[in-house]
Amino acid sequence: MLLGKAQYNSKKHYSYKNNSGYNNINKKENCHLLFSMKSRSCLFMATDDNADNRRSSSIKKKKNKNIVIIGSGWGGLSAAHNLIQSKSDNDEISSITVIDAAPRVGGLVRDGYNTIKNNNNHGNDDNNHSQRIAEAGQHGFWDNYHNIFKLLYNDLKLNVDEEILTGYAKQGQYSPRGLEAIWPIYRDNPPLPTGLAQAVYTRFTRLPLADRLTAFPLILAFSEFDNSDAMWKKYDNVSFRDLCIRLGVSKKCYEEAFEPMILTGLFAPGAECSAAAALGMAYFFVLKSQNSFDVRWCKGNIGDKILEPWVKSMSGSGGDGGVTFLMSTRVVGFREEGHNGVISKVICEKTQGNGRGQSSSSSFELDADIVVFAVGGAALNALVRKCPVLAKHEEFRRFANLRGTGVLATRLYLDKMVDIPYSANACWGFDKGIGQTFFDISKLHAIEGNEHGGGSIIEVDYYHAASLLVMDDESIVTKVKKDLDVMLGYTCQQAQVVDAAIVRLPNAVNWYSPGSYANMPDIQSKSIPNVYFVGDIVKTKHGSWSQEKAYVTGAEAANLVLGRPIDTNIISLSPDELHVAAGKQLVSISKKILGLGDQSFVDFLW
Repeated sequence: MLLGKAQYNSKKHYSYKNNSGYNNINKKENCHLLFSMKSRSCLFMATDDNADNRRSSSIKKKKNKNIVIIGSGWGGLSAAHNLIQSKSDNDEISSITVIDAAPRVGGLVRDGYNTIKNNNNHGNDDNNHSQRIAEAGQHGFWDNYHNIFKLLYNDLKLNVDEEILTGYAKQGQYSPRGLEAIWPIYRDNPPLPTGLAQAVYTRFTRLPLADRLTAFPLILAFSEFDNSDAMWKKYDNVSFRDLCIRLGVSKKCYEEAFEPMILTGLFAPGAECSAAAALGMAYFFVLKSQNSFDVRWCKGNIGDKILEPWVKSMSGSGGDGGVTFLMSTRVVGFREEGHNGVISKVICEKTQGNGRGQSSSSSFELDADIVVFAVGGAALNALVRKCPVLAKHEEFRRFANLRGTGVLATRLYLDKMVDIPYSANACWGFDKGIGQTFFDISKLHAIEGNEHGGGSIIEVDYYHAASLLVMDDESIVTKVKKDLDVMLGYTCQQAQVVDAAIVRLPNAVNWYSPGSYANMPDIQSKSIPNVYFVGDIVKTKHGSWSQEKAYVTGAEAANLVLGRPIDTNIISLSPDELHVAAGKQLVSISKKILGLGDQSFVDFLW
């Protein structure tokens, strides 16, 4: 499996050569979560209302810090990982505790969901379906996930190429008409300037060239948007669909090229997504370089392949001196410390059963000198609404405007092997305003045909899917199979569903709606100095997205807690290609000549 020949010369970057894996960082360097909330108010104690007396410096100087991380997704685990890496050299850290309402690390996307037949039989029979445990979704690792690749190769020292991730492969895009586009392995083609490479090498089977050319004016927006706070504020107030209309993108090009990208990349329709978020996401995943959209997939359930080894590496021998993980544990409140205005205790309850909606047992408290919120927008919203300790701060009240959008994750087990040309696929046109992907799990996980019933296993996921979550299991299975029959044809139509897993996740992923940027948290709270935020809803100058962004913000928060520069040991994105940098410079100079000041170039022209 070739990983490419690119070399990074900066001391902050790892390097990799062919299929030999990632080399160590230069020795000179310092080396999608929600959790359920009960429907009652949080417990709290406020002994001093004078927030002006807070002294963040006193927190930094305090020895024996107890750090509590709420959430065990990529952001929370990254914060814990980067803190524990420095614990032996830092006598200020006393304990690191990770809390999550889910039963196992990884939260809602973690494996552990039974299939329909397994639920009905309580897993007590000896048929194949008693062994079927599904996870929500299939996890991809794109070319610009530099920090996560460093984690896998260097920190965890996993056998990534043989056991953890697939090689690169072509990907498909389908509609009810059939195959619409093929995304190649871009690194296998001769190098071209980014933008031109994607235009030349992506094969659209039905979208005319004339319509594709109408996307050209979007270069202006990409050239102006530099991920700065100012540009986020400018482009965040307009939807991506409105931006495309302003710039003259044809209706056909928007509906068949851009709308599917936004629905599967930001999990909501372009009319309901911030143009700033769309530009940032598209640049990171598609346009940063020719190879940006090349992706590798996890060869099995991410919990077994990545999360468990990661947790083990942080827990230490017998948990002695390592990170403590409190699963099936719900946060129900906080206590404030007088005078400093900081959170001093986190009030928790241990949940019963699998942590998804069960009643809880007696509460307990954790001492907290540092609190890291590693949760999504909907969970922050719920916390603020139920916790007066948080809601009294204007900064936190803004989080009540954050929201998530629903995901329906399904996995069908068929009785026959189905001909599936591409192992990973995006879809559009089946349900208005709903994104869709499907994956050949049998191929990605290298599952033999005689396992789990002898047929194909296909993951089909729907995004912005609130209207589908209300359907019963039988109706969902029927719909999913019908969609697959349309796309895959005869061999799929001849196969029967022998079992299925249905996972409903309301508000599971962050919704980057127009205007949402103003409500997103910074890495460190401005009103409660011992509180930090991590995750892909958090503002950062790094420029990454999704899992990589969650990981990066976790590392950034850890750096601030440790009193280090925020970018310590974090691999930055590669510099813009020369023609991209020149385009951005030209736009900047043109704005100065025209006297536009802070006005957007797009607003000026249209």
